[in-house]
Amino acid sequence: MKKFVLAGALLLVTMASAQAAEYRNGDWVLARYQGAQYWFPGTVEQSRGDSVSVAYDDGERETLSSRDVKPYDWRVGSSVECQWKGGAEWYSGRITEMGKDGESISVAYEDGDRERTRTRKCRSR
Repeated sequence: MKKFVLAGALLLVTMASAQAAEYRNGDWVLARYQGAQYWFPGTVEQSRGDSVSVAYDDGERETLSSRDVKPYDWRVGSSVECQWKGGAEWYSGRITEMGKDGESISVAYEDGDRERTRTRKCRSR
């Protein structure tokens, strides 16, 4: 029985290490800024153990737990909230086009408005 418990514990440690190690410098990710409910785009600056340092597209930086970071998965059709015309209010919409640079996107808002914006002005749930 001890062998099974030890083997299970080793497997969990290996899986946790593999999860933390999956991020490399420069990887584009979504992260929960200050642990909030929203995911913001950024790039990994450093990944060490269970902590990941992220440089967000809007210029903010922080180090957070790897459980608050996931691979960047926005694509055409993804639901996002963006700041219309760069303002302070967030509006819900869907990505309709993604630029080749990866940072420019087109968004169709729920109210019918459309705009070309940058990922730094958007977030997702």
